[in-house]
Amino acid sequence: MTAELVRGQNHPVPHTRLDIRVSAGEPVVVAVALSDEHGRVPGAEWVAHPARPALPGVEVSRQATAGHLLAVDLTAVPSSAHRAAVLLALPTGPGCPGRFGALAAPFVSLGAPDAPGTVSYTVTGLDSEAAVVALEFYRRQGAWKVRAVGQGYAGGLAACLADQGLDRAGELAAAVGEAVAHGLARPAGADPARTAEALRAATAEGPGPAADPGPAASPTPGTNPRTADPAAPPPARTHGGPVDYTHPRRRPAVQQPPPVAPPGRPPVPVAGDATGWSVEERLYNQVWGMFEDLARTTAAYRSAVDFAASRLGREHDRVLSDPHGRVAGPGDGAREAARTRHDELTGRAREALDRDLDQLTAESRAVEPALPPAFARWDSPVWGRYRVPAKAPMALRLGDLHLPERPGLRIPMLMRLPLERGLWVDSGLGPSQSGVLPEEVPPRTLAMDTAVAHAARLIAVHPAGEFTVRVIDAAGTAARSLNPLLRSGMLDEPPAAGAAGVSAVLAKLVRRVDLVQMAVRGGAADALPPDLDTARELLIVSDFPRGFDDRAVTRLRYLADEGPEVGVHLLMVADREDASGYGPVLDPFWHSLLRITPVPDDHLADPWVRHVWTYLPPALPEYRDVLGPVLAKAAEARRARRR
Repeated sequence: MTAELVRGQNHPVPHTRLDIRVSAGEPVVVAVALSDEHGRVPGAEWVAHPARPALPGVEVSRQATAGHLLAVDLTAVPSSAHRAAVLLALPTGPGCPGRFGALAAPFVSLGAPDAPGTVSYTVTGLDSEAAVVALEFYRRQGAWKVRAVGQGYAGGLAACLADQGLDRAGELAAAVGEAVAHGLARPAGADPARTAEALRAATAEGPGPAADPGPAASPTPGTNPRTADPAAPPPARTHGGPVDYTHPRRRPAVQQPPPVAPPGRPPVPVAGDATGWSVEERLYNQVWGMFEDLARTTAAYRSAVDFAASRLGREHDRVLSDPHGRVAGPGDGAREAARTRHDELTGRAREALDRDLDQLTAESRAVEPALPPAFARWDSPVWGRYRVPAKAPMALRLGDLHLPERPGLRIPMLMRLPLERGLWVDSGLGPSQSGVLPEEVPPRTLAMDTAVAHAARLIAVHPAGEFTVRVIDAAGTAARSLNPLLRSGMLDEPPAAGAAGVSAVLAKLVRRVDLVQMAVRGGAADALPPDLDTARELLIVSDFPRGFDDRAVTRLRYLADEGPEVGVHLLMVADREDASGYGPVLDPFWHSLLRITPVPDDHLADPWVRHVWTYLPPALPEYRDVLGPVLAKAAEARRARRR
């Protein structure tokens, strides 16, 4: 599971040997500062930076780059170091952005070597800052934890280091800046930076005793120069160019250069034209970049229209307040001039909006065919070539989003995996939604069909046997919708019916959550019962709260709150009015779930730019003929894995 931290949140460090990945979109400098028990950095020799990239257990890049891979071995960090802060700083000089507010939010993730990241943090809320403390590792009760800090400094690296308690911080910041500038023109004979693989190879037999860094002692790196990787070509070296610090096993897929647009025309969009360590991550970032671009350009247009209308009203009031303005000739001319200025402003705003929307539409047409199954529409050709994946994706498509200014421009709604919130398919449709229902399809049936489509996608994008589905259908009304799951054999047990079936399923899942939580918190994963299935589980609840008593409702709320942390997720089909008898006691429960609808609905409010987005669920014609073959392949792979 991946834990996405927010500012101030801490998390246990999953491993003592870590790969830390930094992605910023533009070149940044990365440093790691060790501090003592008082939180102070005693001297410059306690900081790993491009001019001195190695400390015991820590190694950073020698250059500013948009993507970094840091190697950290916490067992080799000196005992006198109680904290280790990961610092990001913008290089200085002509052409440098100067502030993080002009860049995409930096993204930091950490995990075991040669494995996906298990903890991540997006450093948001930066503006004029030129340096930031992204993460902080600290000792707590004999173990290491990590905290998302996100503290920025407009004074750059010097101010950041000074706040860490380092004397003469300006001198060290100047040395780092000089090393970065010198590295841009490093000759071909210079040694490349050591990599995470070198650090792991050097410490494979244990870190051994490490001397504490001190004012008079130069820290021993504890690493050997990088050895050649027979599976990867050696890094290219060119005179006068930056050194490539990309880990040889983390090289992104080679991209073809984008087509060159004719002079005076916008660039031709290309799929995957975003930062990321993999094609999937680049496509994910590109989709959300399109979402942000659509939100910003529409907000600018609406702001211009509102301003034009406000100005027109003020000018009309000014004309009416002047007695001469009430005369037909002068008054009509003033009002006509005000209307002309209004139309000119709104016309220019609409022209800019249409230009941006045309570019986003072209980008959407380029991106949509390149999306993998987890991100693709059900009617995408990628499902015809479906194969059971070897690893879970980073996100899942739940539908599409659009704004009224361009209904045809639809942005995929991607949700990060593993699911941190349960999903609620609302079967209680309002009057405005009833007109878009398919003929002769009751709202509850359509909602359950939508839930099964989401469940099928979750099953399809996970490796065989790593996602188990259970169903509660207390009233037995969802048999037709559940037919694809039943026919493929993806359900180990028939849907639970009646109050007794509801109670049995909930009791089993609550026991699983309790046992796994105790094992994780106590560090005793090997003590779990051998019959306990630790695969991720999805509980589909049809027509809540039918068949639920007070105790069952309490257990369901517990699963919604505690289950996602240990791999138990909830997908519920319900009409909130049916549960109105519980009163406000269920309000926190509804708010904890992500509400989606089986028909288009304007219910997703965006606090960033105050838009109300229209949510478009996957349509039945899209997935009617796809679910069966996809689930059949997933079920066959699951059976083969269990044999």
